[in-house]
Amino acid sequence: MADTVKDIKGSYPIPVYHYRVTIDGDDSLAFSEVSGLGIEYETTTYKDGMSFKTGAKHIPGQPTPPKLTLKKGIVKNGKQLYDWINSTSLNTVNKKDIQIDLLNEESHPVVTWQVLNAFPTKLDAPSLEATSSDVAIETLELMANDLKVIFA
Repeated sequence: MADTVKDIKGSYPIPVYHYRVTIDGDDSLAFSEVSGLGIEYETTTYKDGMSFKTGAKHIPGQPTPPKLTLKKGIVKNGKQLYDWINSTSLNTVNKKDIQIDLLNEESHPVVTWQVLNAFPTKLDAPSLEATSSDVAIETLELMANDLKVIFA
């Protein structure tokens, strides 16, 4: 049982609202949502001569490339995401490393996700509606080569 403040802090879950996204060393963009930070493997089914008795075997195959979604509010002079996806053409793309830090109350990273060689695959404009006063949110979908998780 946790008796001290340090023990309680170490065993208490970290809230998801305090995070920082850094794209190629630039953390000036504020994202309202980050999703897709998962590690996944394809599975391969292997059947041998005894499969009729023991059943098929399932083994891990190739890793699935990470697919991230970043959402942010549109601001007057904020066209960085548009410029990035617009720089993509046939067989050429500007890949960037992205780091997502989940921060504690002192703004120190507790968990870091390093997304390697990410590139944009889709940029969605917000839905526009005359009867709504919601913030205009653009959505950027990315694909990457690898995802590494680092615990502080």
